[in-house]
Amino acid sequence: MHQGVPPGGALVPEWLAAANRAVGNAWGAAALECYGRVDLRVTGRSAWVSLGGEAFQVADGESFRVPAPERGVVRYVAVEGGLAVPEVLGGRGLLPVARLGGWEGRMLQPGDVLPLGVGGGARLAPERVEPPGEVVRVMWGPEPGRFDPGAQEALLSGRFTVSPTSDRVGIRLRGPHLAHADTGAGLSGPMVRGALQVPASGEPIVLGPDHPTLGGYPVLAVVIRADWGLLASRRPGETVRFRSVGVEEARVAWKRLALEGATKCLIPGEGAGS
Repeated sequence: MHQGVPPGGALVPEWLAAANRAVGNAWGAAALECYGRVDLRVTGRSAWVSLGGEAFQVADGESFRVPAPERGVVRYVAVEGGLAVPEVLGGRGLLPVARLGGWEGRMLQPGDVLPLGVGGGARLAPERVEPPGEVVRVMWGPEPGRFDPGAQEALLSGRFTVSPTSDRVGIRLRGPHLAHADTGAGLSGPMVRGALQVPASGEPIVLGPDHPTLGGYPVLAVVIRADWGLLASRRPGETVRFRSVGVEEARVAWKRLALEGATKCLIPGEGAGS
């Protein structure tokens, strides 16, 4: 971030963790984030493969198909040992906006061959959970004076819809107008994942993993870390509501999610992107 590079990483971190733990990998091992149908083949050795937390063994030379997500936005495909792509700036994930990381800094193409790391960890069976509700928790932003008095109430009382223009840079939401008195004369400031920016249109943009490191739009609120995946996993047209929490509740929620992810390997219920 201090070098102007977005943090990157998984769009839905808990789903990546579930896929990795099912094949014995560390929760953050490099895997595939798939938005559509993909056909893959394992060569050179047999390996355990996980689709959204469901593990199965693939023989040397055998092919398998990854279906397009049915409800969630993405599916995660993890392979025993992880994908041994080069580490760039401390991570192996692809950052398309900067052409860094992943495999040659680009989206995968037919015929690409990705090396696998060494496996050997204990495979953890996932625990199915019910699909989460529509409520996403936020903390208020640092500049309430840049908004009209009713903006916070409009955010909490309204229902928003995920826009089809959403991507890894930001989740765009359609819903009640969030009025502010910002004239665009303010200085740009540092941004974080989850920041809920409000442009002149009044329709918020919640920053995702590939967000710019600086921004000038006023920030009304910030989605807490424990709910990053809950929001980012929603498909266009699905609804979102917001609830405000304090610092302590946000910390407890993250500790609980991290602990459950380490011990239970939570994945969504039937059809929810798994």
